[in-house]
Amino acid sequence: MQRLLRHMIAAVLAVGLAAVAAPVPAHANAQATQESGDRFKRVAYFIQWGVYGRNYHVKDMDTSGAAAKLTHVNYAFGFVNPEGDCYSADPWADWQRPVPAEQSVDGVADAEGQALSGNLNQLRKLKARHPGLKALISLGGWTGSKYFSDAVLTPAGRTRLASSCIDLWLKGNLPGAPAGAGAGVFDGIDLDWEWPGSSGNDGNVIRPEDKRNFTLFVTELRRQMNGFDRRSELTAFLPAAAAKIDAGFEVRDVFRQLTFATVQGYDLHGPWETVTGHNGNLFNDRRDPNPVRYSVDQTVRDYLTRGAPARKIVVGVPAYGQGWTGVTGGRNGLYGTATGPAPGTFAAGNEDYKILVNKPGKRYRDLLTGSVWLYDGNEFWSYDDPASLTQKAAYIRLKGLGGSMMWSIDQDDTKASLTTALYRVLR
Repeated sequence: MQRLLRHMIAAVLAVGLAAVAAPVPAHANAQATQESGDRFKRVAYFIQWGVYGRNYHVKDMDTSGAAAKLTHVNYAFGFVNPEGDCYSADPWADWQRPVPAEQSVDGVADAEGQALSGNLNQLRKLKARHPGLKALISLGGWTGSKYFSDAVLTPAGRTRLASSCIDLWLKGNLPGAPAGAGAGVFDGIDLDWEWPGSSGNDGNVIRPEDKRNFTLFVTELRRQMNGFDRRSELTAFLPAAAAKIDAGFEVRDVFRQLTFATVQGYDLHGPWETVTGHNGNLFNDRRDPNPVRYSVDQTVRDYLTRGAPARKIVVGVPAYGQGWTGVTGGRNGLYGTATGPAPGTFAAGNEDYKILVNKPGKRYRDLLTGSVWLYDGNEFWSYDDPASLTQKAAYIRLKGLGGSMMWSIDQDDTKASLTTALYRVLR
């Protein structure tokens, strides 16, 4: 069955790209789909700090055509403080920064002293422009998960954190702003605790009790969200590795409380390792020399066997690549040895799709593993392009999964090529 699925998806890609590549209007068809309801979720993360060095704004999701092809925007990130409360890591970007007309979704600049400015006001405008598009506040992330374990350790702590997050992000009671100024911006909460019960960023608090406490917190948060608005959505970002799943998540119980969950389909390998590999391959590779073989399909199967319903599994896909330098050996650089991470625009070993697509070098594709890579004899980059995302989207349809999630929308190109590839299949 697994071999048949591989070949079916490879055939979809091999013979169907011409049809898939047919032009789709940036707004009209997608708008109708958003308003009438969507079979598949099409989620993308928008990063709060993108308005700075990346110069990527909420408006750019609209002008690229991406917003019309999404069902959800996850706003990254809100943090949890040592006292066990939700807080904004950057109020200036979130609701204080006056957005000039040229960066505004509707072309109207923020007025001095208005109740809500910044990214949150732009999200409100984006939602008004695209009825049916939902925005979720994502809590945690790699650098914002340090105190989750402390915050949910006791029943009182879980109650406090849930109440704090609802008050700040859903009720919109933003510090320094009029009461309720941010109400209605967010339609729910996305939990991105990386990771309960296992290591994430250096310094994160980790306990064996995290696994049970995560379930208890999700249950309490859902209870309080129901009291606020039963239509509010609760989602979570969950890890790829089976060891991390088992250390931190009571899968069946957690999924009962969630609207859906996005599962990690990237960072399966990267330049923290000395041997090159795939960032987000769809299927396992028989030639993979690693003792543990990761793939999107392996992760999906791991969640299914632990009791997750297929329709609630939303597959994460990357809009960036992982890169190594000094690469020798391997198969066209794949599984070759490297001297370190390749230079990147914002971080070593990491590069946006919009930059990689124009990077010189020879590209290689493996239809049976659903992977593409770039190798110039020195640098090796593993990333996804519209063709590989078409293959992943076909997999999502054939498996009856819930949809796709992209990290992160600013890394797509100005034509929203990756977003469009997913939309063409998952609508």
